[in-house]
Amino acid sequence: MNARQDLRRALQGDRIIVAPGVWDGMSALLVQEAGHAACCVSGSAIANMRFGRPDIGLVSMSEVAETVAVIRDRVRIPLVVDGDTGFGTAINVLRTVQVFERNGADAILFEDQTTPKRCGHLAGKSLIPPTEMVGKLKAALDSRQDAGLVIIARSDAIAVEGLEAAIERAERYIETGADMLFLEGPRTIADLQKIASRFRERIPLMIAMTAGGDRNPIPVPELERIGYRLVVFGGGNGLPRAVIHAARRYLKALAAEGTTQSLQDSMLSFDELQALLETNRMFDLGDQYSGATPAPDPQE
Repeated sequence: MNARQDLRRALQGDRIIVAPGVWDGMSALLVQEAGHAACCVSGSAIANMRFGRPDIGLVSMSEVAETVAVIRDRVRIPLVVDGDTGFGTAINVLRTVQVFERNGADAILFEDQTTPKRCGHLAGKSLIPPTEMVGKLKAALDSRQDAGLVIIARSDAIAVEGLEAAIERAERYIETGADMLFLEGPRTIADLQKIASRFRERIPLMIAMTAGGDRNPIPVPELERIGYRLVVFGGGNGLPRAVIHAARRYLKALAAEGTTQSLQDSMLSFDELQALLETNRMFDLGDQYSGATPAPDPQE
């Protein structure tokens, strides 16, 4: 069973999938090593960690696509990919799906913000009309080559127009044929429950959790109980914050002490790093192929 089939099957189950946000091969490898069933190729994580920039629409489609290909080459778990606004109009969505699918995406989410977008936890968002978003979703569904590719409809309408308007938009997106629904921005458990009671029997539900920003996080077991099937921990509450914190500690110690000796207990050893990277296996493969000889000619 391939990663898309794994994801489809998991979404029909009763256990929630936790997908930490990643931005390169190493971050995805660590997610897989920790036993998570999927990872999210997060636009905010790419913006924050690859470019040192905020998530305000500065990352291009080709930069995300390149990241997807790098990660797909390194891990086997499903990749939920942030398709942003589709990086333009419905025509751009067509190409985004084609490229992301070819590069190894197993699910792609598209949102109804205007272009350029903003992180869902930042103020000042604006929305495209529902009819325009319906067109983008149709373009995404029509352009996928594998029907197993999951198309996720995301709406940021809660923060802009309110919960009821977001629910009305969601109905339109479900009618269009989206495989999964993501209403960004519910602030309370009551809001989460209202969304779940309306939609969970009809379509799998996704949510993103961030500590800080404009709301408080809800524990994963509670999200599962309410009826959500996928929770993403992206740039705002994921590996980027943990990695930046650890890197600052390392660099401050090096600047102050001229050595990293005081941090050795909180670092991988050199041998542990090589084991994670599978260095010896790569050497063995190199030896195997460099010593290969042509197969004998059966006619001789």
